[in-house]
Amino acid sequence: MPTIFDLVNAQNIASYYENNPSNQIPYLGSTLFPAKKQLGLDLSWIKGSNGLPVALTPSEFDTKATVRDRIGFSKVQTEMPFFRESMRIGEKDRQELNRLLTTNLEEAYKSIVNNIYDDVSTLVKGAEVQPERMIMQLLSTGKIAITANRVNLDYDYKMKVDHKETLVAGAQWSNPASTPIQDILNWMDTVEDNTGVRPTNGLLSRKTFTYLLEHKSIRLDMNPLGGQNIIMTESMLKQYLSAKLGLSVAVYNKKYRAEDGSLHNFYPDDHFTLIPDGNLGSTYYGTTPEESDLMTGASKADVSIVNTGVAVTTVKEEHPVNVMTIVSEIVLPSFETIDNIFIAKVN
Repeated sequence: MPTIFDLVNAQNIASYYENNPSNQIPYLGSTLFPAKKQLGLDLSWIKGSNGLPVALTPSEFDTKATVRDRIGFSKVQTEMPFFRESMRIGEKDRQELNRLLTTNLEEAYKSIVNNIYDDVSTLVKGAEVQPERMIMQLLSTGKIAITANRVNLDYDYKMKVDHKETLVAGAQWSNPASTPIQDILNWMDTVEDNTGVRPTNGLLSRKTFTYLLEHKSIRLDMNPLGGQNIIMTESMLKQYLSAKLGLSVAVYNKKYRAEDGSLHNFYPDDHFTLIPDGNLGSTYYGTTPEESDLMTGASKADVSIVNTGVAVTTVKEEHPVNVMTIVSEIVLPSFETIDNIFIAKVN
């Protein structure tokens, strides 16, 4: 007869999580900042110049080449933050499982085990929340700020000041007299003038998208005679923005619960971000203490790695008889293309 230690271990939990179809749908941030693995805590990347080529200098024959400084390049270095939380499967759970195992009711005890796996999977899903929250903070503020469990995480990615704008009251998109299409066009021009790269994608929440859906100027531009009668749909507006500005927009309204249980959008309302095509950076995972020290097989712990760098660890405790499951990660996104985006607070 299998014991709780046989059924609840890191390998089984990781396999259950990875084979659950609902966990195979990636967050938007993970598609823009693909995951990468590295050793240790330190994260460094080269922040590129503004993207515009600099002309080669003239030279005389039979002379040494002029040495060009790497103007506009800077190395960004910081230490990645550490996240860890655990759950315990106690003696009462074990007794209930043992009772079902002795009845040979396979479906009954499998249901209990799956419930345990589901509970533990919430920790892994919580590990997914952190990089997505960081990425969306970067795309809406240019900074990362997380405060929980008496730990303050603050990372300033030094975004260009002239690539941010907060609209004043009369120009805010909720005001019918505002000019959102001209705003977007101006921001696209600013990025292209400064970098040579024209952003072709926009990111906003459902609430912010509604400002555009309901905006009188857009309706009249689509139909000067009967704009007020248009029943505007999401696909119509997206097609209009594509034809008018060459802009593809993503309406991102996924939510998460913070450490205190409060509900938040990953990407906040009343913001609008312009981004270029392609990857914007990388989501780097470091090596957790569990991965570094407990995967040798010489301890009471079992460790499996999911999602590139999230460590799932189970520890057997003989007295009292428990199984402790620990989920940990060291994670931080890089942002090499931060100079090629524009962030606006539109309301």
